[in-house]
Amino acid sequence: MEKSYVWGIDLGGTKIECAVLSAADLTQVIARERIDTEAAKGYEHIISQVARLVSRVSEQLGVSPTRIGFATPGVLNPATQTMKNCNTTSMNGRPMAADLTKALGVEVRLANDANCFALAETHLGAVQDVNPKAEVVFGIIMGTGVGGGLVVHGQVINGLHGIGGEWGHNILEEGGKACYCGKSGCVEHVISGPALEEFYFSISGQKLRMPQILQAHLAGTDIHASATIERMLENFGRAVSTLINVLDPQVIVIGGGVGNIDLLYSEGIERIKKYIFNSGEVLTPIVKPKLGDSAGVFGAALLFQ
Repeated sequence: MEKSYVWGIDLGGTKIECAVLSAADLTQVIARERIDTEAAKGYEHIISQVARLVSRVSEQLGVSPTRIGFATPGVLNPATQTMKNCNTTSMNGRPMAADLTKALGVEVRLANDANCFALAETHLGAVQDVNPKAEVVFGIIMGTGVGGGLVVHGQVINGLHGIGGEWGHNILEEGGKACYCGKSGCVEHVISGPALEEFYFSISGQKLRMPQILQAHLAGTDIHASATIERMLENFGRAVSTLINVLDPQVIVIGGGVGNIDLLYSEGIERIKKYIFNSGEVLTPIVKPKLGDSAGVFGAALLFQ
């Protein structure tokens, strides 16, 4: 019976979500449940929370998994088999795949949450609507942070260092704000929601959230809001043009709160044209996601497919 189910877990800093899908129809959700990560209690507690959640869902279904895919906030270093680049810092340096295997007694597979987002949107989401035969798909996360995921021929590209698709920590602004990664001026510190809000505050002296900044720009009532949106669009064009120059994906999907801003899909594309190495022509479909907050956990479940 277990083989008819596909299990995935989205292991976030605030919540852990488990989804069980039908292997025969991956769009059919058999069970879905979440609990708090309680990350402040430490790494061992996070592992125990995962085990608690899997036990609860197994009891509900009357069947236990034999393998589970995990979307994680960082990546598993292929060389050391320990986690790195996690904003839930207690995970860094820990052999999470081995520890989860031991705690759960099942085979596990881990991938960065942005890669899981891209994988889910490729097989179950927006890519199916615009180009279901796409060979190269790039998933962008623009929200509290900025990240990226790369899917080629339907499979996640983790890469030699485990950082395949990493987009948010390339330098976009020389001499920009220092980043926790050790560099300065990373994409994440230029076009993430908090970075744009901070820029607005630096030029206006007022604190507004991104929806308010956007509204003020659209109303034409706030020159500082318009400067902030201009900063977002121009730097979005520069950063995405690099992605297209290197990978030339058939589809780009943009998730995250900032990714909901409609201007990215009109004026943002015009800015890409300024920088792309293609005589100003952009044919790449750049689309909003279809799966919402389901993408991470669905992508985790697809890691064994």
